[in-house]
Formats: sequence, C-alpha cells, structure tokens
Amino acid sequence: MASVVLRVRLTSGDHLDVTYEESAAADEDEVAEHAVVALTADSGMLRCRHGDRLLVLYARGVAAIEIAPRGAVL
Repeated sequence: MASVVLRVRLTSGDHLDVTYEESAAADEDEVAEHAVVALTADSGMLRCRHGDRLLVLYARGVAAIEIAPRGAVL
C-alpha cells in the first residue's frame, strides 16, 4: 500500500494537509495520479486521513492540491 501527503487548498482559501492511501498502487506517483484523476470529476471524492480522523474530500470544494517530494507537514 502506497500513500502520499497532499496539501489541499479549498475554494474558501483555507488549506489542510491530508494523507491519501491507495491499496492497489505500487508507488507514490501512481497514488498521486489516482488522486488527481478522482478530483477532476465534479462528482469525484477521496477518502483521506487528517491526523487520526477519516475525511471525505469532495472535488467541488478543492481549488488545488500540492504534492511535495517529502510531503506536507501534518
């Protein structure tokens, strides 16, 4: 299972850092690509973790995502 840390900028201007995991992905690049593809659809969503909380991120509320080589700071 591969995971990435995403810094998500919301349409409100706020941002948060979340961890996204994909069980079928082989590496971090594949996980990042799946996240981008899921968020390009208006009805797209991602199940993420913010600390110890489960978070569902809906595409229509996302303005941008950042993926750093070392990941964002949680």
